[in-house]
Amino acid sequence: MKQFAIIGLDVFGLRMLEQFSEIGADVIIIDKNPDTVNKYKELARDSYILDVINEAALNRIVPQDIDAVIIDLGSRIEASIMVCNFLKKMGIRNIIVKAETSEHGEVLSIVGATRVIYPDREAARTLTPLLVSNAMFQYMAVSEHLVLAEVGVTEELAGKTVVDSNIRNKFGLNIVAIRKSGDSDFSFLQDIHHVFSADDVMLVAGSPDSIHAFVKAEIPHDVRPFSGMFKHLFPALQKQKK
Repeated sequence: MKQFAIIGLDVFGLRMLEQFSEIGADVIIIDKNPDTVNKYKELARDSYILDVINEAALNRIVPQDIDAVIIDLGSRIEASIMVCNFLKKMGIRNIIVKAETSEHGEVLSIVGATRVIYPDREAARTLTPLLVSNAMFQYMAVSEHLVLAEVGVTEELAGKTVVDSNIRNKFGLNIVAIRKSGDSDFSFLQDIHHVFSADDVMLVAGSPDSIHAFVKAEIPHDVRPFSGMFKHLFPALQKQKK
């Protein structure tokens, strides 16, 4: 089982803890506020009340072979930079830090962060495509060049089979799964002769430009990965995977 540490239980840190708890991950939590630690310690394997700018204490608590450390110290910008640097010197290979500003993020990258998170910015960039398109219900960037999107079947596609729609060649999109508009669960697309109906919703994968062309909406090109949407996008696929 993978092991994670969360240093600082601000809003982002708490959301990560809740997600890890749901999947049964092995988590260590560290925060200087006793009330916060005591409130959430049942969700973690180990919990520590600690002022995290204590480098020696972090060395004792955080295993060097831990899979990832998430840092969320809220507005304590200097402290987050110091802790990130401590972890880098300890040899932690995956350090994820929530940044308050672009300048803060740049410094974090310099001192050792492997990934910098801007939660508000990423949420806005994920929401924007949904607002500018009537055909799109969910949008998630897996990487800079790969997007998963939940889109409704257009009038042009209704009544056509998957193979006749020629979506892959025409738009550069791959249909991963399909659900009905009144159903929350997707099913893998296995039949290329499936006939689209007006109430079909597709989970498609492709580039931002491909998604843009298909839904005829202006999609931001710098949308950052937002992996927490996986569970919401296709719960049925997770069940089948299990």
